[in-house]
Amino acid sequence: MKEDILHNLALINDRIKKSCIKAGRNTDEVRLLLATKTVSAERIKMALENGQILIGENKVQELKEKYEDLQQIPHENHFIGHLQTNKIKDILRYDVTCIQSLDRWDLAEKLHQRLLAENKTIEVLIQVNTSDEESKFGTDPAQTIELIKKISALSTIKIKGLMTIGLFSAETEKVRACFKILKNLQQEIMHENIQHVEMKELSMGMSGDLETAIEEGATIVRVGTAVFGTRIYPDSYYWNEGKENKE
Repeated sequence: MKEDILHNLALINDRIKKSCIKAGRNTDEVRLLLATKTVSAERIKMALENGQILIGENKVQELKEKYEDLQQIPHENHFIGHLQTNKIKDILRYDVTCIQSLDRWDLAEKLHQRLLAENKTIEVLIQVNTSDEESKFGTDPAQTIELIKKISALSTIKIKGLMTIGLFSAETEKVRACFKILKNLQQEIMHENIQHVEMKELSMGMSGDLETAIEEGATIVRVGTAVFGTRIYPDSYYWNEGKENKE
């Protein structure tokens, strides 16, 4: 099992390196995030003990279950799933350093209130629905700048960039169009020069399309099954409100 995970990690990291070189980018510009939904703490440890640093969970329940086993190993934990407002307390309790899926004002407002109460701040990425699919969470690209302007006034929330899922398609150019939307939006937001807002991160691309994402400017690519293997449960298990997704 460990040998398989290390072999898969080597393959993914090699793909990232080659993609950066092809795109004329420095290899240290792109970070690998391991999407760890359904993956046991034991298997995650194998990756963390062999050079990986960044992991991402989709479900708060899994954060809870794995927290104690993983807390002794230095790593950074992002939350990449759809976040319900009633789970905010747990997100803060289990040392999440970045919420990649902030996509609406009511969530930002309630997150801010909780952070104020706990005298904390948190980094976030704004999730954008670049594929225009009902099945995807994320703010409409046309409404993203106004949402960011509102959230930027909340002192506890540090906007660091954008995240998107993109289209699940074998047609590379259709997928690329989603990533271009996010990149163009990043540039527009930078041009707006919104106070307290950074646009250093673009989290986009997964195992099937990471090369395209890197070509279009990704700084974080999210990979799960290509490292840890096929999951027991269907992707629908991880997404509420009838929406489905996969990393």
